[in-house]
Amino acid sequence: MGRVSREQAQENRKRIVETASRLFREQGTHVSVADLMKAAGLTHGGFYKQFASKEALVDEATAHAFGEFQERHTAALEQYAGRPEAAQRAFIEAYLSIEHRDDAGDGCPVAALATDIAREPGDREAHRVYAEGVTDFAAWLATDDQDGITRLCTMFGALLLARATRDTPLSEEILTAARAVLTATD
Repeated sequence: MGRVSREQAQENRKRIVETASRLFREQGTHVSVADLMKAAGLTHGGFYKQFASKEALVDEATAHAFGEFQERHTAALEQYAGRPEAAQRAFIEAYLSIEHRDDAGDGCPVAALATDIAREPGDREAHRVYAEGVTDFAAWLATDDQDGITRLCTMFGALLLARATRDTPLSEEILTAARAVLTATD
């Protein structure tokens, strides 16, 4: 089999990063390179032509996940131009929805990657990207009346608890209670 073109190599890399971003959010960063490459529809050997190590892929996939998440913030602001509180409310309602609870692969990297990133050394790029993403998300959630960190912790905790109790009535109760607290108007 011949060499792939530069364009095809770039497309393969993009596919690997996108697949890793989704799988890491669904299953954690312990997903094997073989399983990841199979999910991307590429050969295991092709991985090492693209990445120096799995850790390098974790770094890039984490940045990709936070980039997607930032795009959602931007889209919410654009949809509710001039009304940031309406954008936040819509975002919170979507974040604390059953659909988001059930779709970790395309969901919030803050919630999906927390445990894995906590195990990474502090000098890793993934750790820096994660901390920066949490900071930016909290700043976006801040209002005149509510601290963004508190709002983020409420959302994050509610989502994790709802996922852990998914097949029980408690799961929806958790989402409903957190939504009510975070979207209440005085």
